[in-house]
Amino acid sequence: MARLKEFYKSDVAPAMMSKFGYKSVMQIPKLDKVVINVGCGELKDNPKMLDAIIGDLGKITGQKAMPCKAHKSVANFKLREGMVIGAKVTLRGERMYEFVDKLFNIALPRVRDFRGINGNSFDGRGDYNLGIREQLIFPEIEYDKIDKVRGMDITFVTTAKTDEEAARKLAEKRKYQSEATVKCYQKLKADAEAGDPEAIRRYEATLAKRRDEYHKKKARQEELPA
Repeated sequence: MARLKEFYKSDVAPAMMSKFGYKSVMQIPKLDKVVINVGCGELKDNPKMLDAIIGDLGKITGQKAMPCKAHKSVANFKLREGMVIGAKVTLRGERMYEFVDKLFNIALPRVRDFRGINGNSFDGRGDYNLGIREQLIFPEIEYDKIDKVRGMDITFVTTAKTDEEAARKLAEKRKYQSEATVKCYQKLKADAEAGDPEAIRRYEATLAKRRDEYHKKKARQEELPA
């Protein structure tokens, strides 16, 4: 069983059962599927880029991606109905939980100056959308072997009926993310103390940004009327 799935059954489900007062375990919201989508408007001029996109998604998810086609024509974008405009992967089951575990514990902590995910990205029906700026945060992607840096959209589809239920589920799972962020900072500090030039530069930049945020917060507090 995937580690995150086991965590959901042992910690998340009982916590939600207690908070929302469900009468049956079948009422507890769960993660139904995760959809990873990469859009690329340049495909209309260079169709060969599709192979690179599908290849990257395959490495990241362990599942073959499917091309996405335009549902209607848009003259302003020189887009015709049926034209390939990107690729997507839909994950379910064990593979889905393994991907989410890797996303929270490995990929997101590698984002430079990562400050957590936006809690306002729910769609009103219990689903959550997350944007990634570059595929390089995933360990399977090597910088020297990609043709271009691309972003992607990740949608977490849940069985929750409200955003509050989905947010509770996401908050429980973000315990993994918090632990991973702390470990990432500790490793950066250890590498800097060991004399790694790149680690020293990143560590000093992180400290400088934290000091700047602290002073700005303190200045705002001093401006507030007594």
